Amino acid sequence: MEHETETLNISEQIRVNGTLTPATLSTDGKIRWRTENRDRCLNVENEVLGFAREGSRVRVRGFVEREGALSCGVSRGHRVRKDFVFEPLTEESLTIWCEKLRECIDSLDRPKRLLFILNPFGGKKCALNIFHKEVKPLLVAADIQYTLQETQFQLHAKEIAHSLDLSKYDGIVCVSGDGILVEVVNGLLQRDDWVAAIKMPIGVVPAGTGNGMVKSLLDSVDDPCSASNAIFAVIRGHKRLLDVATVLQGETKFFSVLMLTWGFVADVDIESERYRWLGSARIEFYSILRILNLRKYHGHVSFVPAPGYETFGEPVKQNDGNNDNLYIQNQNEKDNVNVQQRGYQGPLASFEIREWRSIEGPFVSVWLHNVPWAGEGTMAAPDAKFADGYLDLIIIRDCPKMSLLALLTKISDGGHVKSPYVLYLKVKAFQLKPGQRTEDPTKGGIIDSDGEILARGEGTYKCEQSDLMAYGPPIHMTVDKGLATIFAPR
Repeated sequence: MEHETETLNISEQIRVNGTLTPATLSTDGKIRWRTENRDRCLNVENEVLGFAREGSRVRVRGFVEREGALSCGVSRGHRVRKDFVFEPLTEESLTIWCEKLRECIDSLDRPKRLLFILNPFGGKKCALNIFHKEVKPLLVAADIQYTLQETQFQLHAKEIAHSLDLSKYDGIVCVSGDGILVEVVNGLLQRDDWVAAIKMPIGVVPAGTGNGMVKSLLDSVDDPCSASNAIFAVIRGHKRLLDVATVLQGETKFFSVLMLTWGFVADVDIESERYRWLGSARIEFYSILRILNLRKYHGHVSFVPAPGYETFGEPVKQNDGNNDNLYIQNQNEKDNVNVQQRGYQGPLASFEIREWRSIEGPFVSVWLHNVPWAGEGTMAAPDAKFADGYLDLIIIRDCPKMSLLALLTKISDGGHVKSPYVLYLKVKAFQLKPGQRTEDPTKGGIIDSDGEILARGEGTYKCEQSDLMAYGPPIHMTVDKGLATIFAPR
């Protein structure tokens, strides 16, 4: 028997699941043994949740591929729980195996204490069932302590994040659609200690109607979008930065991490609520209704293009009446003394008139996206990146009804952006001046960001309700590159 304890290398005869075989725990965190006339391998970093000492044995709790599981971490995302029992032949060996497994897992910087914020009312109202059936068993297997808090009302998650004692947790996990994630980000950024608070890693478990963020995260490594894969990414503790966009109208702010829509997409998303009894089919059903009665909106968009997109639109002229407030300059630049006492004010960014380009309506749809997927079946912005400092802008100014229908059939794989009726570009900053419907100037449109209705014009769905912003005055967006931190698969 060899024990190279300083280099985390163990090689000896032990029993694995009752069979005596040579086994090693190597410096690269892989457990190897031979059984049934073939070599087997278990990758601690990629396939192990935790372990427990049980008398003379060590039970290693794995989360491995359903078929051909033991492949040293080469995964296609269809995983199942499976335990492996290792039984060293001496007490000394047992102790060393436990010590080295603990050292290996601790070196991975995994979270030990998590706060779960669960929306019991979102989607099909199955979030609590998803948590207990798919999430909790993996947390227990990984020895992670957790606190579960259910939201009771709209913006409750924002309140929780705003007042939370962050020292008690290593991360916040949202069990919902994208809405709770957005509330948490807004709550953290409105704290006095926002500089430290926004560094708190945030995870997402899909349990809502729209699961665009977690779909984008898991799809980036070709993993299926499932609750178990999402929580496994959190357990493993890998993180990536995430851009945050500040949506601004006057002194009113909203912090967006997913998207902003106006026109066709917003109308379908919000107005289809009246057909919620159809389930997920309501989107397809209402999309057809809206195509048959296609709306166009007067309006104006201006943007600062990312490098390589400078030819889109027309240059903004100094005396153009549409360039009101295009000098987006954050107040922090003028007074940065007590920035932490006021909460996050937005990125320190200013742009000169010569940098701006503009496009005049009418528009069928204007859609800005921060990540590739808007939902599990909608790849809105196939070239979007999590932390590139840009928003992906998708514009349809004019499109025949049948071409629009054909275009929408390609949205599941991002093929819609290749349509000649679609403008697709990346922007550093953006301004929207929304107008009225071309066919009925007495009615306006809906501006939606991350599922939150920012503004509604006259004659729109539930227009009698008050919203965060007014419909008509310019709405600005600027991007803070990599401001937030999110748990992500490696």
